[in-house]
Amino acid sequence: MTLSILWFVLIAVLWTVYLIVEGFDFGVGMLLPFVAKGDRERTQTVRTIGPHWDGNEVWLLTAGGATFAAFPEWYATMFSGMYLALFLVLVCLIVRVVALEWRSKIATEQWRRTWDWIHVASAWLVPLLLGVAFANFVQGMMIEVVDQRSGMVVDPTAVASSLATATHQLTGGFFSLLTPYTVLGGAVLVSVCLAHGSQFLALKTEGEVRERANAIAAPATIGATALAVVWMMWGQFAFTTNVLGWFPLVVAALAVIVSTVLSQQTLRHEGRSFAASCVAIAATVAWVFAAMAPAVQKSSINPAYSLTIDQASSTHATLTVMTVVAACLVPVVAAYVAWSYWVFRSRVGPGDVDTRTGLPLGRIRLGENFLAG
Repeated sequence: MTLSILWFVLIAVLWTVYLIVEGFDFGVGMLLPFVAKGDRERTQTVRTIGPHWDGNEVWLLTAGGATFAAFPEWYATMFSGMYLALFLVLVCLIVRVVALEWRSKIATEQWRRTWDWIHVASAWLVPLLLGVAFANFVQGMMIEVVDQRSGMVVDPTAVASSLATATHQLTGGFFSLLTPYTVLGGAVLVSVCLAHGSQFLALKTEGEVRERANAIAAPATIGATALAVVWMMWGQFAFTTNVLGWFPLVVAALAVIVSTVLSQQTLRHEGRSFAASCVAIAATVAWVFAAMAPAVQKSSINPAYSLTIDQASSTHATLTVMTVVAACLVPVVAAYVAWSYWVFRSRVGPGDVDTRTGLPLGRIRLGENFLAG
């Protein structure tokens, strides 16, 4: 049980890192039409995340892989019940990768502008979908325990004795995931990424892009703070009885207040405001997992149908091997990530941008490909 709790916490940490580092990536994409005027400034804006965005996605893969290995029934219940929603997330992430990779392949402004708009659309959609998913973990989903032999729903009083032949299943369908609370959760993550990305751009750019990012950061942080406070207080009072959830909730509230204050023009401090935003995201993820515990997936039909940490966990031997491997490899990965951010810590200015990249349009021959020559 101790190792199960440890891996529940470690998965929360992986999601925390992902939402911090990918959160500002999404924010940068969301802000492209607002902070960048013209091709050169759009390229300058995209270059701020150029060395990091693909590495940041490793944390999502690691979180998914750790969930699969440490809590296989959680993984199975989540991916089968939320298949369409997670498929949409995957499609948006693939489209975003293509947009970032292909924007510099053809040396025309129209080509880059087209892929930039595709990048913008995917950057708005992914946080929205992920926010709805996290809100469902807090609220609970229409999960029941179904006997695999008879196909019948198990009586709530007989769940413990039937788990050998029964599994947890989401029976509500896709639209059961959409409620006022979960839609608000999507709006919260969108607003948080928008504010986080504006603070990152203010920290990483020079010139007009920096000024526009700073101008957006102040109101965006206020808006994100208001939405997050409403969402978290609603969740704490309506969907959880875990008093430990108050601690990360208070930390998140204080952090967003500090970030809001430091993003205002009169007290502006870009580095500290961004750091406070990172703390706020970390505390919010901690609150989500505290609101879930001791379940990994809560049932909104009956608490007896909730999938608990112990029920979803792998064997002790599996968790032991995973812990040893993680203890050896995670420090190496963390050191490499820290080193990469240190190497690329400088601001990106208009003079650092070269838009004369890619294949000239006139060299492209219709009907030809690299195999045919």
